[in-house]
Amino acid sequence: DGEGEEKMEFKEEDPVASEEDSSPEIDALQAEIKSLKDQLLRSYAEQENTRNIAKRDVQEARQFAIKSFAKSLLEVSDNLQRALESVNPDELESNPSLKSLQEGILMTQSGLNKALQANGLEAFCEQPGDKFDPSLHNALMQYPDPNQENDTVGQVIKVGYKLHQRVLRPAEVGVVKNH
Repeated sequence: DGEGEEKMEFKEEDPVASEEDSSPEIDALQAEIKSLKDQLLRSYAEQENTRNIAKRDVQEARQFAIKSFAKSLLEVSDNLQRALESVNPDELESNPSLKSLQEGILMTQSGLNKALQANGLEAFCEQPGDKFDPSLHNALMQYPDPNQENDTVGQVIKVGYKLHQRVLRPAEVGVVKNH
């Protein structure tokens, strides 16, 4: 940050020697002074670099400290989604208990998603249609589909998640491969 730090400045003036006084001892001392100045400046630069690296490491540690906890919560989110998908929409109107259960699962899922977002997690590849990207997607299968473009995500099996813009879990997908 530079607060409270003094900058060292060196002037090239040398009060000890003038151009007329040029003995080997004075030349040697001037060379040594120049060498020591160079060493000091290099040491100062190295110290600044070390300080900046340490600052960045601390910031990254704070951002990604929740990584393993977040990954375990993603399984909970997946299970809630599977529970919602297992409900037959035709049975909801005739079964008030099932409708209440579905609403409870929706509220729980919504609360979990808000908590994940508040901590830097964001979902991606929630719907088919994205261009396949191996850094974001894990292809579990390939299949032909003449109605879709080649090398696109045709099916999303598991939604992907990023933690502070870094992939935490790649999306598990089926990729369209038209030969």
